Amino acid sequence: MKLNDRFQKLPGLAAFLVLLCGLVCPPVPAQAAEAATLRAGVARVNLTPPMEMKAALGGYGARMSKPAVGVHDAVWVKGLVLAQGGRKFALVTADVLAFPPQFKAAVIERLSAEGWGADQIMLLPSHTHTSFDMMALHPGNQFGVPQIGLFHKELFDHTAEKLATAVRLAGQRLTPVMAGSTTVSVPDRNRNRRKGLTSHDTDLTVTRVDTREGRPLAVLVNWTAHPTFMTAEDMLFSGDWPGHLQRSMEALIGPDVVALYYNGAEGDQSPTPPAEAGSRWERAERYGREMGIQAWRVWDKIEPSEVKEFAYYTETIRLPKIAWHPDFMGTGGAEYGLNETMIGGLLKALQPTQTRSTAFRLGDLVILGVPGEMAAELGMELKQRARESTGARNVAIGGLADEWVSYILPAEEWRRGGYEASVSFYGETLGSTMVEGVLRAANGLGKTD
Repeated sequence: MKLNDRFQKLPGLAAFLVLLCGLVCPPVPAQAAEAATLRAGVARVNLTPPMEMKAALGGYGARMSKPAVGVHDAVWVKGLVLAQGGRKFALVTADVLAFPPQFKAAVIERLSAEGWGADQIMLLPSHTHTSFDMMALHPGNQFGVPQIGLFHKELFDHTAEKLATAVRLAGQRLTPVMAGSTTVSVPDRNRNRRKGLTSHDTDLTVTRVDTREGRPLAVLVNWTAHPTFMTAEDMLFSGDWPGHLQRSMEALIGPDVVALYYNGAEGDQSPTPPAEAGSRWERAERYGREMGIQAWRVWDKIEPSEVKEFAYYTETIRLPKIAWHPDFMGTGGAEYGLNETMIGGLLKALQPTQTRSTAFRLGDLVILGVPGEMAAELGMELKQRARESTGARNVAIGGLADEWVSYILPAEEWRRGGYEASVSFYGETLGSTMVEGVLRAANGLGKTD
């Protein structure tokens, strides 16, 4: 006799079982299901300062804080807000050189009334050398040295407000989403710029965020290389190759998607330029376009799914004692117009004694926030250790996250000297200190709800 036949012959028992199931296993309330749903919103805001603001371009001391003379291509800030239940987190990418200590606090101040705290936002600059000067955003920079940059209060307020606006707009447009990430190796598009070193990070990590209906909403791209096609002589605003990469992806995918680029452990990594001759602007555009096409091909094969892991965690990292390298006066000091008398007071005023690293998880993606320019060797070590400890297949370094504290090198490379060591301001133990601190942030992801 079949089971259905038995229930037909025992209607009282069947009714009792149905009633019992309803009592013991009640349906999930609609409010609970909605609270468990991951939602996301995205926004883009034009970050380019008006010309009358006379914002200085950064990245090269030789520019002497001269203002940009025009716009080659606009620089943007983009916000991706994700929310689940009572938790929310924002990734904010920006076509800028970097953010100094104290700047993020100004963004949080503008958003605190809306429930945002410092641990819920990660700022990720692209490190383009054709956007405004990092030290123009540092309120403690009152030294009047044009090579290192001059504090610009109007630009400070403009930038903080634009970043806050991107978060605010993205948070107003939340919709249920799915996501997926993939990492592929691209071995021939970057190189190590330090003499005698060949280590370079070949990971291209792409994250696809779609609405539940399958509409592309956002795409995150992580690739490791300095945006330095232009030199100190080029005085136009531009996102450099990351700007071209993002525009290429948005054109290929569709007008409604927002592409957000974030750099990796690029402290010693340079792009491998296209073979064809052309101007610096043309080489930057071609490199960005070709990397955008590669990233689009990866994106096109990703099949988004329900996100089971959504977490973020922030770890405080006490920095070693400030110590500049013996090479400083001949390299970084020469570029930035400093001498032995000035350097001690300047670093004390501008450099923090502690920093913070935020780790973020979205499904099978973990982004490790590194507050500075980390050498690729350390970045690759950090990613491997985080893969082992978190179980995530896709682990990316969020380079220069939230604030720039200095270059971050292995101890032997700091001792060897050179430009990168001369602008690494915490001695030879900074590399190991930062790796262990960022790894604690990654391991903290398992402590969140």
